[in-house]
Amino acid sequence: MLLRRPGKWLLSIGLLALVVLAFQGGADDAGRNYTEQGFKRALITFGIARGLNGVISVAQGTEVSLQPAGVGVTLTPGQILDPVNDLIERFSWVMLASSSSLGMQRLLIDITSWPGFSLLLALMAMALLLLRWLSQFQHSGVQVIASRLVMLLLLIRFAVPFIAIANEALYEQFLKDQYEVSLQHLEQTTETISNIQQSTAVEPDADVDVSVFEKARHLLASAKQSADFDARIAQYKEVAASAITHTINMIVIFVLQTILFPLFFLWLLVRLARTMLFQHSS
Repeated sequence: MLLRRPGKWLLSIGLLALVVLAFQGGADDAGRNYTEQGFKRALITFGIARGLNGVISVAQGTEVSLQPAGVGVTLTPGQILDPVNDLIERFSWVMLASSSSLGMQRLLIDITSWPGFSLLLALMAMALLLLRWLSQFQHSGVQVIASRLVMLLLLIRFAVPFIAIANEALYEQFLKDQYEVSLQHLEQTTETISNIQQSTAVEPDADVDVSVFEKARHLLASAKQSADFDARIAQYKEVAASAITHTINMIVIFVLQTILFPLFFLWLLVRLARTMLFQHSS
């Protein structure tokens, strides 16, 4: 007689397995581990972004004095990096939001893994199974209410760990290589801008009373400095283009992993729970 009810047996085994998993905590440990890894990545990236922001700020304030045709001109080539600096500031807000999202996920895992919550889930699961196996409660309103409560408890108990595990799986499969490449480029950009800035020196003004030889020397030095200035401008432009590209890549990665993916998985879990609920209630 019992073997003629495979649906009830599958439901019973599935619920019991989930209750055991709730008390065992394996999913919680995996979720904590993955959220911690994501949080560390966010902190590392945020630190590199702030370092790049500082180096750019110094470069923007560095002045270069030129004397074309004997006329003194003071320029600040680092101002070319101003759009990059603005983007880094916006990126800092994205990293703050991403870090907050990961921190909230970790906190929710700690809350939902509380033993009292698992005990409540176990009691409700046992009550639901009892109602499913007793013939007098078949298709009753009490069973429908119990099914909905158990689905809600399961969703609350396992949603965040599942989201963390699924997020990390997607990161490893699709985002990891892009993240590492962009991170390396941002580190190199910081070093490159620092090297360019250190090679920038303000030339002292030439003496008014100098010989013809000194004037010629200053003219040659001015021509060389102008050529160096053009090369520095080209370097800054190349660095700015690379920094903008990889900063945008970082924004896309962290928005996907910490905002869009969690919302998508949460929607998917809710849809799955509703589908299973109405299927078992019918």
